[in-house]
Amino acid sequence: MTLRIAMAQLDMLVGDITRNTQLVIDTACKARDEEKADVVVFPELTLTGYPPEDLLLRPSLDTRIESALAKILSDVRDIYVVVGYPRRIDGELFNCAGVFYQGQLLVEYAKQKLPNFLVFDDKRYFSEGREAGLVDIKGVKVGLSICEDIWHPEPTAQAKAAGAELILNLNASPYHIEKMGEREALLHQRATEVSLPIVYVNYMGAQDELVYEGGSFVVNAKGEKIMQAPWFEAGLYSIDMIVDESQPNKVEPVAGVIAPALGVEASVYQAMVLGLRDYITKNRFKGIVLGLSGGIDSALSLAVAVDAIGAERVQAVMMPYTYTSSISLHDAEEEANLLGVKYSVLPIESMVSAFTEVLAPEFEGYGKDTTEENLQARTRGVTLMAISNKKGYMVLTTGNKSEMAVGYATLYGDMVGGYSVLKDVFKTLVFKLCRYRNTLGYVIPERVITRPPSAELAPDQKDEDSLPSYDILDDILRMYIEEDQSAEAILATNKFDRETVYRVLRLVDVNEYKRRQSPTGVRITARGFGRDRRYPITNGWHIGE
Repeated sequence: MTLRIAMAQLDMLVGDITRNTQLVIDTACKARDEEKADVVVFPELTLTGYPPEDLLLRPSLDTRIESALAKILSDVRDIYVVVGYPRRIDGELFNCAGVFYQGQLLVEYAKQKLPNFLVFDDKRYFSEGREAGLVDIKGVKVGLSICEDIWHPEPTAQAKAAGAELILNLNASPYHIEKMGEREALLHQRATEVSLPIVYVNYMGAQDELVYEGGSFVVNAKGEKIMQAPWFEAGLYSIDMIVDESQPNKVEPVAGVIAPALGVEASVYQAMVLGLRDYITKNRFKGIVLGLSGGIDSALSLAVAVDAIGAERVQAVMMPYTYTSSISLHDAEEEANLLGVKYSVLPIESMVSAFTEVLAPEFEGYGKDTTEENLQARTRGVTLMAISNKKGYMVLTTGNKSEMAVGYATLYGDMVGGYSVLKDVFKTLVFKLCRYRNTLGYVIPERVITRPPSAELAPDQKDEDSLPSYDILDDILRMYIEEDQSAEAILATNKFDRETVYRVLRLVDVNEYKRRQSPTGVRITARGFGRDRRYPITNGWHIGE
């Protein structure tokens, strides 16, 4: 016998239970009619979208979920539907996976392992399940698990002990650079422990800072990957299981298409595009406006914006001042022309002069300092926000992780905006991503990539006048932020001098207040600035004590 399973790798809208439920019904019918599937499997918490966060605390959640489940029961026939949702049982809220068939809920499994680290807050909302979830589908005993369950041996072993011959694992596993390989190694380990095939169905789409890249896949009882759905693409992806009672492994997946692996730059770039596209689309912005400086960060941000929503919905604005070089003016115009976006040049000298004139009495007796530099950045912020208000375009900020880590940005200036695609991207990776994007089509002028970075807020200014070289800076930041290494551990590598390390770490610590006021942005690493890293703004912790 052949059992065909369709993996529904979908992009849901968090909180829109009615829409999500109808999408489940439509997709289940498509899986039945077009894919000829016996079973369709959806990701974790599909009905609410993921992560629903404190929407789970809303009083009307229970009635909305019950209505959604009733609609699935009434509207879908002749295919087993496996779907994730939250449900209150005897006063406790559980993260559930239900199996629906012919108007009946055959089994309901509650997630057992609740992650409460990095971006996860499951214990804030859910109670732990304890029982195995087992259901007979066309003579095959199928065990259920949800996301974090598969990262621990106990739930899978429990399902095996209960008689499972196949495991279905529903996931909402967010992207970070190392995650793709980690999942594959994990499924290999888990499958070989119990000698069972595992179907791993992952969420696809973006929610605020989190990106879910799909990549649903199947391993056989030996832990070998025999089918892989595409990355960053929603859709239905089916696999056949041969069911043979005479074989030691009763259920054997039939080898299918394995989507090509993505390199680091390719996966990061696609994550940025998906994160921005979903943010703009789901929040119903008309388009994007950004400041185009002629520098590398705004060039990359512009390319991502165009790839996300199309050139016709993107506006780039060059806002030159006294210190803006002719090279920057030329390069910004070339970038805009290469990408085909609306391009405006709005000089800000008269606006800065007006601010300076009004503030002159307050500044009397004080010498020039960064205040005057910040006025330039804030004038640009005001200009972009005015365009945003008038046109309904969202301002896309262009600062990278290296700058945000050490506070090399102006509050209410270049930090103004609604979203940032570079928020979790170190400067050294920015250069690599520009090179990668140009392999898809030349859109970032070579000189933009090769010339020394500068904020151009003062004569002949360069970033390295204020910061260590980005190679050094990013190494230190990576060890401190992403690996949680101490100052002494970083110094023990013998790669950096003590003064530089202490200076960089101190800059990271004292600029928490700036990062809290920065817009949300795509999470790329396992430790981004956002849900991953929660430090108090006001504190007396000192490096070196």
